[in-house]
Amino acid sequence: MLIAFDSTQQALRTEMLLEYADVEIDIRPTPKEITAGCALSIDFPAEELDRVAIIIRDEKVEIRGIFRKVREGYDQVPLA
Repeated sequence: MLIAFDSTQQALRTEMLLEYADVEIDIRPTPKEITAGCALSIDFPAEELDRVAIIIRDEKVEIRGIFRKVREGYDQVPLA
């Protein structure tokens, strides 16, 4: 799973929040298939989606979206 952002500030804030919550993450460049205002994205394990979504919602993090890798590129994952 991948979180894309519109700002570097929100990407760095999310990195801190997820590390604090002990979510295993990797920072990487935003794939060219995803249009975002920030060049940084965060990868995380799919099984952590619910926990990550709760953190993003509770902390009011501004994101472009959460995406799942598919054969043709990326699909955005709807968040409840």
